[in-house]
Amino acid sequence: MASLSFNSTRIKSPITNFTSPTKIPLSKKQNYAPHIKNRRKIFNFPTCFSVSGSSVSSTPIQPETGSSINGGIDEEVDDDPTSELSYLDPETDPDSITEWEVDFCSRPILDIRGKKTWELVVCDVSLSLQYTKYFPNNVINSVTLKNAIISICDELGLPLPEKIRFFRSQMQTIITRACNELGVKPIPSKRCLSLVLWLEERYETVYTRHPGFQKGSKPLLALDNPFPMELPENLYGEKWAFVQLPFSAVREEVSSLETRFAFGASLDLDLLGIEVGEETLIPGLAVASSRAKPLAAWMNGLEVCSVEADTSRGSVILSVGISTRYVYATYNKTPVTTSEAEAWEAAKKACGGLHFLAVQDDLDSDDCIGFWLLLDLPPPPV
Repeated sequence: MASLSFNSTRIKSPITNFTSPTKIPLSKKQNYAPHIKNRRKIFNFPTCFSVSGSSVSSTPIQPETGSSINGGIDEEVDDDPTSELSYLDPETDPDSITEWEVDFCSRPILDIRGKKTWELVVCDVSLSLQYTKYFPNNVINSVTLKNAIISICDELGLPLPEKIRFFRSQMQTIITRACNELGVKPIPSKRCLSLVLWLEERYETVYTRHPGFQKGSKPLLALDNPFPMELPENLYGEKWAFVQLPFSAVREEVSSLETRFAFGASLDLDLLGIEVGEETLIPGLAVASSRAKPLAAWMNGLEVCSVEADTSRGSVILSVGISTRYVYATYNKTPVTTSEAEAWEAAKKACGGLHFLAVQDDLDSDDCIGFWLLLDLPPPPV
């Protein structure tokens, strides 16, 4: 795997530059622009809505009748921004949906009392499950959320999920308490990519069209971006390097996660609306360690979100969970290293935020012990 000649301050021996016809150091000029058709997929949502009295607005709208869980209704209701969605793909086995992605937060919408409306949004990674429900701000607690989760399962014929992922640290207490009372494992994680992209879509197609929409309203629960902490001892590698691989090679690594006992995580790029050319160079970070397997195992439990080159501090930042950032590695700031780090970040931006993290026994190895495909997305507008 090609690398740059950066050294972590903890590394005593230098990193060698490896080259091959398909693995090219970032320090050489490349055309990084991927063939991205549309980073945000235009989701085709089903026309199966119900309207709740909690989604009140200053301009009451009369709901249409005839809605059903797996059926269609009039187009006018489909286009109603006050409608609520309750849908399960009829071709999906309900027992196969074991993990949910959940957001429970206020929206830039005022109700008839002049208070911000809250909304529960639930989906799975494939969007086979799609559920939304509005709530007034005076009922936001773990009991309301627990009852809503039970109601979703009863209404759609779903078992309780095994895991629920969420990305807002401010809601951790409420979500964790509701999950614990139901025997569901709560997972704080910014890897709720289907949910985040859906919220972006809803902002444009639903919230901005709602009669109570407040233009310019800032999110009540903004996402955390804390100062990076020192990396725990058990997560240190021995060598690291900025690298890049053709997308075809990245796909092979992702596929290998399913065929061998490797650690890591993949992404459904088709669902996320990302189309990348086979020869497009995807930037990544390679970490080598003589204890690569235990290192990858530790990393596997962290909900790895993204890797960022901080050129102002000469460091590499690892983001995990929802509000944890580590100084993953450092390098001596010189014009050359700064230029190379900037090129790596530019390559990531050109790929729509797509990048990867690889854990190996040796930087010259063709095999990865752990491989995480990552997507660095901006926070949702709500």
